[in-house]
Parts: sequence; structure tokens; C-alpha cells
Amino acid sequence: MHHLSNSIWFPNPEEADKEGLLAFGGDLSVKRLMHAYRSGIFPWFDDYQPILWWSPDPRMIMFLDDFKVSKSLEKIIHKNKFTITYNTCFREVIRNCSQIKREGQQGTWITSQMQEAYLQLHELGLATSVEIWLGDELVGGLYGIDLIDKKVFCGESMFSKVSDASKVGFYYLVAQLKAKNYQLIDCQMYTTHLERLGAKEIPRNEFLKHLNR
Repeated sequence: MHHLSNSIWFPNPEEADKEGLLAFGGDLSVKRLMHAYRSGIFPWFDDYQPILWWSPDPRMIMFLDDFKVSKSLEKIIHKNKFTITYNTCFREVIRNCSQIKREGQQGTWITSQMQEAYLQLHELGLATSVEIWLGDELVGGLYGIDLIDKKVFCGESMFSKVSDASKVGFYYLVAQLKAKNYQLIDCQMYTTHLERLGAKEIPRNEFLKHLNR
């Protein structure tokens, strides 16, 4: 595992260990974060760890045409129960994502340091949020890194305070990305929830080929 210095550099993702851990150290500057995402690498750590950089193999991704719209989700969409907005309250979305309790996890990887770093990316137009509203209440949302030139969206996290809110947000994210001719969403790590939505694991080298097209 590599120890990063002040220079903006990452080792080859193929040097990651079997868990996908590639390097530690460095910082969360805009330049380093964007270099990481464009190289198929992302940070994931908690308050008690140094900054850890990952590039897992296999990689969880979703090709947009594979998104599964269940009959129940179709009904919810047609009811227009929720209002969808984009980039209206990024700070609230990432804060809510950091507070959601997740099975098998203690604390959060979305530390205050991470939140401030991604807010900087958002202010530069490099990070996007989708917000789901029920009346005047923010009931769901998601955010991620937008690699515009590569036509890849790197999903970071989502939250839901009411049933199906995050699924609705994901539905509209996919629709927006398809309209812009994006190729895929990088979901990073496997979860059963993402698999049910249509995501799948592919070899890391195949994912990197998509990034380099």
C-alpha cells in the first residue's frame, strides 16, 4: 500500500490489495479528488483513520439501460407524489447522507472533512445533488461526482426518510444522464439494494477502459 505525499499522484489501481485498498494519506483538495475519480479511485475512511484511497476489483457499476423500474416504482412516478430538484441544497443532502444509519456500519465515512471537500467540488460544478421533496420537506436525496467529459457519474451516497424517495431520485438521475448521453453510473461497491436497481459488478480493468474512452 502506498503512502501519498503532497504531490498529486496515485499508483496504478492494479496495485490495490484484494479488498481494493490502494493508498493512504494525501489530502482532499479539489485537484487530488478529481484526479482520483478520473483514475478510478475514490476516498473512503472514517474519523479515526487516515485518508484511505480505494479501487476495488470487481467494480459495481450501472449501465443506464440496465436500470430496473419496478411496477411499484412506475406507479409512484405516475402519481407525481414527489417533487424533484437538482443542486438546490447540496449541503443538506450530504449532511443527511452522513446521518443515515446503515446496517453493519458504525459512524460514517462522510466526515465533516469529506463534506467540506465535496461542497467545494459542488461550488465548482463538479459535484451534483438530486433532491426529493414531499411538500416542503426534503425526504430524500443523492449526490455524486460528475465526470462530464467521460460521460460517467460517480455516485457517492443517497438517503431516504420516507419509503421509495431515494429510488425516485435515482430514477430521475438516470433519466437526466441518459438525456445527456452518459454511459454509466459508478456505484463503487456492491450492495443488494443497487443490484435490485440493475447495477452489476464488472472487472476493474473493464471499468477503467470505460473511463479512458
